[in-house]
Amino acid sequence: MTDGQGQPPDARRDFERFYAGSVKRLVTVVYAVTGDLGEAEDAVQEAYARAWPRWEQLVAEGDPTPWVRTVALRLAVSSWRRARNRIRAHFRHGPPPDLPGLAPDHVALVAALRRLNPEQRRAVVLHHLLDLPVEEVARQTRSTSTAVRSRLMRARRVLSTHLTDSPDTPDTPTARAGRTETAAQPRQEVLPHE
Repeated sequence: MTDGQGQPPDARRDFERFYAGSVKRLVTVVYAVTGDLGEAEDAVQEAYARAWPRWEQLVAEGDPTPWVRTVALRLAVSSWRRARNRIRAHFRHGPPPDLPGLAPDHVALVAALRRLNPEQRRAVVLHHLLDLPVEEVARQTRSTSTAVRSRLMRARRVLSTHLTDSPDTPDTPTARAGRTETAAQPRQEVLPHE
C-alpha cells in the first residue's frame, strides 16, 4: 500500500524525519550564501519538494543531504540572477531597513559574505559553516580541490578586511589606514616618576 503520492508509508515517515532533522541547517547554509532569508527558505522548500518524488532513489544512493543542499543552492543562485534587476531598482530608493533582533556579529558576517563572489561564498559556507572537507566541497561544486583552496584563500583575505574583533571600530579605508599606522609605530615605554 502506498500513500497518495506513490511512496510507501515508511518512506513518507523517513522523509519527514529527514526534513525535520535537516531543514534548519539547510536554510542556514543557503541564507549564508544568499544573504536573504526569504530566498533561502523558498529555495530549500523547493529542493525538498524535488527530493520527495526521488526519495527512494536518493536513499538508495546514500545520504540525500548533499543532493538536497546542491539543488537548494542552485535554486537560490538562479533566483538571485533573476532578481538582480529588481534589487537594483530597490537600491535606487535606498537600502532596506535592518532586520530587528539580529546580533551585530551576525549582521557583520552576512555583510562580509555578500562581498565575496558566489563561488568563494559557496566554498566558505560549505567548508567553514558545514565543516565539509575541501575534497567534498570540490565534488559538490564540480571543481578541483586546488580551485576550492584558492577560493578559500581569496575569500579569507576579503573577509579579514571586513571582519574585526571590535564592533565599535569602523571598517573604512581611513580607519584601516589608521590602524595600520598605529600598528606600525613602535611602542613607547612609560616610566614611573622617581
